[in-house]
Amino acid sequence: MSTLVQEKVEQAIGILQEKEIDLWLTFVRETTAGGDPVLPLIYGHDLTWQSALMLSRSGERIAIVGQFEAETVHRTGAYDSIIPYDQSIRPQLLETLKQLNPQSIAINYSRNDVHADGLSHGLFQLLMDILQDTPFTERLVSAEAIIAAVRGRKTPNEIERIKAAVEVTEQIYQRTFDYLKVGMSEKEVAAFMLAQVAELGLQTSWEAEQCPMVNAGPDSEVGHVGPTDLKIKPGQLIHFDFGVIKDGYCSDIQRIVYMLAPGETALPEAVQRAFDTVVLANKAAVAAMKPGVPGKEIDAVARDVITDAGYPEFMHATGHQLGRTVHDGAGILGPEWDRYGDTPNYPLEPGQVFTVEPGLSVPGYGYINLEEDVVVTKNGAEFLSTPQTELILR
Repeated sequence: MSTLVQEKVEQAIGILQEKEIDLWLTFVRETTAGGDPVLPLIYGHDLTWQSALMLSRSGERIAIVGQFEAETVHRTGAYDSIIPYDQSIRPQLLETLKQLNPQSIAINYSRNDVHADGLSHGLFQLLMDILQDTPFTERLVSAEAIIAAVRGRKTPNEIERIKAAVEVTEQIYQRTFDYLKVGMSEKEVAAFMLAQVAELGLQTSWEAEQCPMVNAGPDSEVGHVGPTDLKIKPGQLIHFDFGVIKDGYCSDIQRIVYMLAPGETALPEAVQRAFDTVVLANKAAVAAMKPGVPGKEIDAVARDVITDAGYPEFMHATGHQLGRTVHDGAGILGPEWDRYGDTPNYPLEPGQVFTVEPGLSVPGYGYINLEEDVVVTKNGAEFLSTPQTELILR
């Protein structure tokens, strides 16, 4: 049975053939101090000395590494040619390139995608020094498109891991909803959730100081910020943003609870209307998700539902990719804002996993965002999470 690294290396070779790029060179060193984001996919360990992982369009899988790491490379089962060295990577790298004679060499830099920008400036200079006086310096191109595809197109194995993370997240949410009471602080609720994560031997999808995010009512600051001592009151919306990492893959789900005020038997009209609008925006976005459609078009669908209902435009993307990290892959479901570069123009592809998370604030009550995790299929998109379509009442 193949490992995940073997699957991704095999997938990468197919992508090189599709993109008509002869060689993909991942050049790294001391990765514990600043590892290339692609390493967990195509290697799965850290590397110490200057190392070159080389995948070719014609199927070669070559690793040039320090001699003390050659056995680890061998154990991955992903590289069929392992070249160890002692004093310098230079002669082995040059000789290998000479033998392969690639007309295009993709290296890991990108203006748009942080996950494809693993080659530091200093390491790039070192690589150029090694390649000086060779024709290869004129054949270097960005590996952005390769990495976007390798990272974005999830294998069935990867999708199953994300599903497992989603399932655990939903279980923790349900226990938390049963636990919620008026008078609890945001920090108390977060601690209850984190205790469950620890008991399961898992980690949160992002730093635990901010995961989960718990927002009690309109006075709580929404965003990338941790829970506070603010206490839950009747007549408030409680907003959660939370995910876990299981078997190396993340979930990312937002949920909403309403704390009924004394004498209340139904939701306030303003809350119900806002909630229904966000549900509609989510459903419309997911219904529009199909291979080949650029992310900006999906974002526009969700954004229009919110603004057409008279609410202000939300100041973030409708969704991002999900996988090894909580913000994974290159393309996003977002508007053409300068901060997103070219990523809103990337077309959706089968196997990509996205969050869908339009949101809005309800004055006097709090924030509503229903974040769902979905996978793009050949014919559309499918939910990996169980969509929240009704407000949870407590």
